[in-house]
Amino acid sequence: MGCRQRPDHQDPSRSTPVKSTVETLSPTRVRLAIEVPFVELEPSLKKAYREIGQQVQVPGFRRGKVPAAVIDQRVGRGTVLNEAVQEAIPQNILAAVREHDLKTLGRPEVEITEFADGDSLNFTAEVDIRPELTLPDLSTVEVTVDELKIDDSEIDEQVQSLRERFATLKTVERAAGEGDFVQIDLNATVDGEEVPGGSASNLSHEVGSKQLLPGLDEAVVGLAAGASTTFTTQLVGGDYAGRDAEVSVTVRTVKEKELPQLDDEFAELASEFDTMAELRDDVSERVTQGKRVEQIYAARDKALEQIVEATEVPAPEGVVREEVESRKAAMVDQLERVGASMEEYLAAEEKTEEQIDTELTEAATQGVKIQLLLDTVADAEEIQVSDDEFGHEIVHRAQRAGVAPQQFYDQLVRSGAAGAVYGDVRRGKALASIMDRITIKDAAGEAVSLDALRAENEAAHAHAE
Repeated sequence: MGCRQRPDHQDPSRSTPVKSTVETLSPTRVRLAIEVPFVELEPSLKKAYREIGQQVQVPGFRRGKVPAAVIDQRVGRGTVLNEAVQEAIPQNILAAVREHDLKTLGRPEVEITEFADGDSLNFTAEVDIRPELTLPDLSTVEVTVDELKIDDSEIDEQVQSLRERFATLKTVERAAGEGDFVQIDLNATVDGEEVPGGSASNLSHEVGSKQLLPGLDEAVVGLAAGASTTFTTQLVGGDYAGRDAEVSVTVRTVKEKELPQLDDEFAELASEFDTMAELRDDVSERVTQGKRVEQIYAARDKALEQIVEATEVPAPEGVVREEVESRKAAMVDQLERVGASMEEYLAAEEKTEEQIDTELTEAATQGVKIQLLLDTVADAEEIQVSDDEFGHEIVHRAQRAGVAPQQFYDQLVRSGAAGAVYGDVRRGKALASIMDRITIKDAAGEAVSLDALRAENEAAHAHAE
């Protein structure tokens, strides 16, 4: 998310304080007015000449040895000045932020108000800042969650799911019905022309699963081995996307699923237990543990919502805007990966783009407020992140991304995102601190214990090992 705190290390190259003033625009936004004397632009100007000199090729001069006057003639003094200014602005914003002890968030919006060759550079930078929050007494926060109730039907559902995994398929001499597995051949045409990639042989398909083409399940119900039929479906990808295709389907075989008997023999086959009673007890424990976790997640969400409201956390508009843009870009990227577009998604969901933007803005606003709250708790409690804790998070994220931990960390450093990961770990510790101090009860008034859940988790892990 977009909340990034200022770096903590001073810049040893800056010996004089920057000339700046700060104007408060709102509890979450300030405008810095910064003046940089031309003499202080000299280091950036020299660097600009060096870098441009490395890029231009002038007959009679070695690359990197082109005199400044020649560079001015070839690319223009204005180009060099612009390079210098673009490098100097972030450095001076950082110096002003430190001078005024601001905790900035997101990217600043910069406007150059006055600059000429040889004169001072004057510019403004509007930037979001972390608001000052007054936290409530966390020990007074109380949330209520649903009671923990387990129905036999929930145990039955889990056992049935396990039973399905050990099902076998048996060829039958009858027409296909819902739940059967069929081997099929498919061939799609549009206006009599074969669709590229529209043919497939010997595909396995579960009737009723709706895993392949729309209309296929309805077409094969009632067909026996060797029978064929045709149906019409709308194509969603390729050159013919959006067009109606005529699809012929031939059933090669029909197989029905045979489920094992739910007896002690099945318990031995499907688990480490000798009897169905033991297996059901284990399933009951797992369902119970899952519901306890759900209780804690519900308590977390309610507690954060309650504390954010009590603290009256404001949401910095710039940070929220960046977060919405990021979430929307991720949504578009995800849709493209499955061969869909935002227009198709909106049509399927029966929503307008404005509705999606509103939903994203609401979610991003609440997310940013929660981050600000957790940062404030972390500061108030002086929460630190150890090297081990940071390292464990890097390893965890690297595993999820499918890359080596060192490679993942190097990518974070190159992209400047390592600090954001550090912040996430710190906020996680702040959240744990909140959860340890609030009171959680169920609808019957019984206390819900985090310690009990942790003990159960540790026991479960030990049992698994």
